[in-house]
Amino acid sequence: QVQLVESGGRLVQAGGSLRLSCAASGRTASRYTMGWFRQAPGKEREFVAAISRSGVSTDYADSVKGRFTVSRDNAKNTVYLQMNSLKPEDTAVYYCAQASTVWLVTTETQYYYWGQGTQVTVSS
Repeated sequence: QVQLVESGGRLVQAGGSLRLSCAASGRTASRYTMGWFRQAPGKEREFVAAISRSGVSTDYADSVKGRFTVSRDNAKNTVYLQMNSLKPEDTAVYYCAQASTVWLVTTETQYYYWGQGTQVTVSS
């Protein structure tokens, strides 16, 4: 069993930065690909970023490329999402998830464990 707890979400002005953290518990936490997804009000949940178990490989949604950076510290069982140059359209609940594979994947159905989410609000 794996538990994921996100933190770091808050209200921030456009152009600002935030770093989200996802603390994972469970002995398999560091063995799989980890991802970040987000869900804005009235919209479906969407992929944001993914990172391989080693941290060497990453993937990003086009909407966040160049602004967001995903990283992980396996010694701390923690995954991070550094978000820079935030825009109002980045406002959403951000979810951390653990994939059921070691491959870099971007679809929800390939992620098995999910956190409860953390709210990010970007004001204009």
